[in-house]
Amino acid sequence: MTRPFAFPTANPPRPDKRPVFDVHHGITRTDDYTWMRADNWQQMFRDPSLLDGAIRAHLEAENAYQAALMADTAELRAKLFAEMKGRIKEDDSTVPMKDGPYAYGSSFRQGGEQPRYFRTPRDGGADEILLDGDAEAEGKPYFRLGGVDHSADHRKLLWAFDDRGSEFFTLRVRDVASGKELADQIPDTGGGGVWNAGDDGFFYTRLDDNHRPSKVFFHALGDRLENDRLIYEETDPGFFMDVSGTRSNDWIMIGINDHETSEYRLLRAGEPLAEPTLVAVREAGLQYDLEEGGDVFFILTNADGAKDFKIMTAPAEDPVRANWKELVPHEPGRLILSVLGFKHHMVRLERKEGLPRIVVRDRSNGDEHFISFDEEAFSLGLSGSYEYDTEVMRFTYSSMTTPAQVFDYNMRTRERALLKTQEVPSGHDPERYVTRRLMAPAADGELVPISLLHHRDTPLDGSAPCLLYGYGSYGIAVPAAFNTNWFSLVDRGFVFAIAHIRGGKDKGYGWYDDGKRAHKMNTFTDFIACARHLVAERYTQHDRIVAQGGSAGGMLMGAIANMAPESFGGIVAEVPFVDVLTTMLDASLPLTPPEWPEWGNPIASADDYNTIAAYSPYDNVAALDYPPILALAGLTDPRVTYWEPAKWVARLRDRKAGDNPVLFKINMESGHAGASGRFSRLEEIAYIYAYALKVTGKT
Repeated sequence: MTRPFAFPTANPPRPDKRPVFDVHHGITRTDDYTWMRADNWQQMFRDPSLLDGAIRAHLEAENAYQAALMADTAELRAKLFAEMKGRIKEDDSTVPMKDGPYAYGSSFRQGGEQPRYFRTPRDGGADEILLDGDAEAEGKPYFRLGGVDHSADHRKLLWAFDDRGSEFFTLRVRDVASGKELADQIPDTGGGGVWNAGDDGFFYTRLDDNHRPSKVFFHALGDRLENDRLIYEETDPGFFMDVSGTRSNDWIMIGINDHETSEYRLLRAGEPLAEPTLVAVREAGLQYDLEEGGDVFFILTNADGAKDFKIMTAPAEDPVRANWKELVPHEPGRLILSVLGFKHHMVRLERKEGLPRIVVRDRSNGDEHFISFDEEAFSLGLSGSYEYDTEVMRFTYSSMTTPAQVFDYNMRTRERALLKTQEVPSGHDPERYVTRRLMAPAADGELVPISLLHHRDTPLDGSAPCLLYGYGSYGIAVPAAFNTNWFSLVDRGFVFAIAHIRGGKDKGYGWYDDGKRAHKMNTFTDFIACARHLVAERYTQHDRIVAQGGSAGGMLMGAIANMAPESFGGIVAEVPFVDVLTTMLDASLPLTPPEWPEWGNPIASADDYNTIAAYSPYDNVAALDYPPILALAGLTDPRVTYWEPAKWVARLRDRKAGDNPVLFKINMESGHAGASGRFSRLEEIAYIYAYALKVTGKT
């Protein structure tokens, strides 16, 4: 395959090989690069200065290598960054949402990296800044705000921050009147908290050393940390846990779940010393979510074979499963995504035939109506409301060509008020662009949706380069939403495409089931089928397709590189989960036990071991002519640990054929989410796009 690019000559790092052997189910594996995993990784995530010197030296050598190979794109990167920054309204602000005497929102200052949280009088007036993210981040190489929640009496602010990138968040409490922090400070939390009914304390989850939210505590304001009351402890390391509240401030909900099973425990928000009550005992495969409804709970569940979910109700005082009654029946092919309860209405967001829709139900008589939209492909989001006793709820709308719009919707009168349309300061004319929805035939005959965007003047004769994005795990659907960054590629002649592959819920829950565990290979073959369909339809050519995915989508990138390297002109793998088998064999890692339902448990099952071994990118690197590959990671990432891409890159260089380079860029001051500030993140995107332009010869 002829490559339309040239990288400077430079010698890549060649790390030592230190073979380590493991045996599972009678199968022996050899790993030359296990040493890249820091023995003290738990401590290092909290304090990166503790990283072993030899590992640090290798990672810095990787950064020096990629910098040398990308040096000639410096001017292009600066131009891309300026373009993307120019499409952002720097002093942008959300539309404040009403809550009692105030309305709360967030904004950025001109040039600011972090959001500010503010409030105004309910019916308008001057902004009152409650929390300034830029001020809190000053002098810190990494800073990320977590949850920010005002108390019901509007006098206090509970907020969280992470200044390491390790996602161990510290909780603070601010007195709104004085702007001063109270003495209360809770380290190692999951990133948020929930006020009790009296606003004199809050509930929170604490992370253990393995980064698992294993305990829910109640903290009384002014009390010592060691006196915090343990509300519930989850002893099964395979389950996540969170704590949340209701808008009516009546209930505290402890949610416990893995990827296919859930359980809730409840207590009154005014009774923080009470024992939580179990709603329905966890049962493998049973999922349910609770939403307030005054004297009832609305329950979104897959119980009784409702694969695409149904809605039930139960009395709030006794919501055990025996008391559940059907409200909205299961309809195969209509996936109910979420439910919002209000005093007089219930709203649900659902997806049918690959597109989202909003349904409003009158609680008094059961009448339902849809909120309609005109475009062929679009994205919807429910913003809801701070208030429970209201007729007005908020939603967002966008498409790949239509900037995001914010609406308030009166559920009784059906009046829709456009509050805001996303501004693009440098200008945006939707008529210059075309968005399409294609269906790619998969290997087994299924049709895989592709959402794509291109400039109206782009020739569709196979000559255009293409960025093909995919994810395909955890049931996450990638929306056909508006993203100003894409236009830096589209305006340069790229076709931007999203492959809605199996493993997501884009076509219902069955679409997810058909892309997990024993069926995981469908995710990869679907993506390859999308690439081939784009070529067959003359949108692009294989050597002009740059594939991109992150996290589990990075695993997708590693798999398709092994399975069909000739189908891609370049691959970008962000925080890639590529050493799947090794990670799933290590129960001490933060996410391994909770991930077994998604991937399988190769410790307990030989079948699961063999299934994962067949696609795990690291285990299947071979003497292939790979396209150019770019891997990106963060040192303190607790989700996809830095050593996975570090090892993968080392093995690729050692085993591959051909001369195409493998680059590894690691942010030594960030975690899974990448750079923390909005403009710092744009610099990372500019780097990725410069790489895509370089390998397709468009620089």
